[in-house]
Amino acid sequence: MLTDKVHGYIEGLIPERPGLFLEMEEYAKDNGVPIMELPGIEALLQLLRIQKPKQILEVGAAIGYSALRMSFAIPDAHIVTIERDEERIESARGYIRAADREDQITLLEGDALELEGETLKYGPYDAVFIDAAKGQYKKFFEIYARQLSDGGLIITDNVLFKGLVCESEIENKRIRSLVKKISEFNAWLMNHPDYDTVILPVGDGVAISKKR
Repeated sequence: MLTDKVHGYIEGLIPERPGLFLEMEEYAKDNGVPIMELPGIEALLQLLRIQKPKQILEVGAAIGYSALRMSFAIPDAHIVTIERDEERIESARGYIRAADREDQITLLEGDALELEGETLKYGPYDAVFIDAAKGQYKKFFEIYARQLSDGGLIITDNVLFKGLVCESEIENKRIRSLVKKISEFNAWLMNHPDYDTVILPVGDGVAISKKR
């Protein structure tokens, strides 16, 4: 992981976002909504600018921050995003409407483990972005990898989990169990026979997996 000093330096270089995104960032901070860290999302957006996907699937919309950032960065892409929390769904719809991106972003309501049939209607996808319940990452990957186009990308956030994947002694039992699942997912992903994967130490750790 990068030091806090280097992390702060990188964040300081990132250009100011439009007002709506600043509002969303403030809302997320005040309400404890997990959104992607700035260096991580900038890396994600640059990767997508290079790839130029036409169809993107996001597992874990939260308040719609990442989906909206992707919609502005890749205006020709259609984004399908999944969220199960009713309050966050309401916020996401409001922000998507405020940004006038209702035609570009399709928000599906429900558990991502149960919406494979719904997402199939919009696929296949050139890119899949996983940023939901970390303990379910492997299941999300296995389900939605089936909807990935040839040569597509699967991008997974939070794979370094604030550096805790490197810690051997964690007192909190729930956190310890979650760290174990993330570590096992990372090892499984890095050795997956059908994907080439790299983990970038940006934001909270971003894994980029390319379908062979």
